[in-house]
Amino acid sequence: MRSLPGHVTCQQKQRWREAKEVIPVGLCNGSSLAAGFGTGCKVQCISHTYLPPVSQYLRLRSQLLALRYGPLSEQSSFRASSVRSSRTTLDRMEDFEEDPRAQGARGHRRSVSRGSYQLQAQMNRAVYDERPPGSLVPTSVAEASRAMAGDTTLSENYAFAGMYHIFDQHVDSAVPRIQFANDDKHLLACCSLDGNLSIMTLSPSPPSVKVTLKGHGGPVTDFAWSLSNDVIVSTSLDGTLRIWNTEDGRCIREVRDPESSELLCCTFQPMNNNLTVVGNSKHHLQVVNISTGKKVKGGSSKLTGRVLSVSFDAPGKILWAGDDRGSIFSFLFDMATGKLTKAKRLVVSEGSSICSISARSWISREARDPSLLVNACVNKLLLYRVVDNEGALQLKRSFPIKHGSQLVHSIFCPLMSFRQGACVVTGGEDGCVYFFDVERNTKAIVNKLQGHGGPVLDVSFNCDESLLASADSTGMVIIWRREQK
Repeated sequence: MRSLPGHVTCQQKQRWREAKEVIPVGLCNGSSLAAGFGTGCKVQCISHTYLPPVSQYLRLRSQLLALRYGPLSEQSSFRASSVRSSRTTLDRMEDFEEDPRAQGARGHRRSVSRGSYQLQAQMNRAVYDERPPGSLVPTSVAEASRAMAGDTTLSENYAFAGMYHIFDQHVDSAVPRIQFANDDKHLLACCSLDGNLSIMTLSPSPPSVKVTLKGHGGPVTDFAWSLSNDVIVSTSLDGTLRIWNTEDGRCIREVRDPESSELLCCTFQPMNNNLTVVGNSKHHLQVVNISTGKKVKGGSSKLTGRVLSVSFDAPGKILWAGDDRGSIFSFLFDMATGKLTKAKRLVVSEGSSICSISARSWISREARDPSLLVNACVNKLLLYRVVDNEGALQLKRSFPIKHGSQLVHSIFCPLMSFRQGACVVTGGEDGCVYFFDVERNTKAIVNKLQGHGGPVLDVSFNCDESLLASADSTGMVIIWRREQK
């Protein structure tokens, strides 16, 4: 029976009563978290571990409820958990910065102790491993999601009315990366080879640069938003990783590469935003704890060339990294320790740079397998199928584009999982933005946008696909507006 808005069913009342009893009073003394959920829930409490009284309670309660009733979806369950944990990251780092004596304080250290990470990792694995088979696959009755995507064809849906706005604050210096903030329609950021990053807002009108992040001593090569959008991490050819406050543009921490090598790419661990993975020019991949500014023990590995691109799967268990020798490596990520274990290697094309990797757990109702989207400087956009739990890849499709030398990036469309067909977007060295339907065997190009004066290096959709941002080698950023149907 479907409940009316504002009406509370008996089942909901029962669930709330159970949720209140999930966390026993003696939690911090090592009592079992499985009380009230039967013997099938094997979750062990780490004794004498500091647990924040409210945030930890809410996080564990939601995960245990998901364990019993099943998560709503992969994106919602994982993102909700990660965002709640990431919101403490900025406060924790600022506490360390403002009071150096706090670095040795027992309370601060125990709040990010290994025991806390192990407990969180156990819960994350339990939620992921116990999900019902097929629970992540959208169905034809997902009416709310279909309403967001609309009932139009892909060609109609990705028709654009033209340029909404042009940003030129980085003119004459290439903009290698651009990204909308997570779950946001109007906030985005870009980095530039002029050594700066810009955070821009599109609302209220007119669009403007909200804040400029200054401090790097060399070209900025990559950056990433935290899930709660309060922190940005960036890498630079000056050999530093910087952590920024996105509200006022302050540099919270600078982490220098111990090898004094150029840093080329970075990404957050999706289930723990205290951890960032960084790739450098000396072929090394390294996990860094941004709260302490230190490398994670066991969290390093070596590739065959300069590390140009990195991407996690949604649950954060597998990491892929690409280098300038044409190889893609997969790594197993240990949630409890941050350790990386090398698993698989695929040679895409000897000597061709793997400059972009994007992972997606499912593409559409017709293409439900985990996939990897790759730009590899072979004049093709490559779509791979992930064939096992160690990240092994099998080529599924390729699409012709102009791409032979520049560091061009591509993306999966955020809403494509809820409509017939599926679309990916990539830049090109001919100054165009290409849209491809990955399910169409012939004439796969859905749309092509023209307007850039140089190679398009990166593209990014906002959360509802109403706006698309693209950046090029001349420093121009174009915001494209989709036609309203």
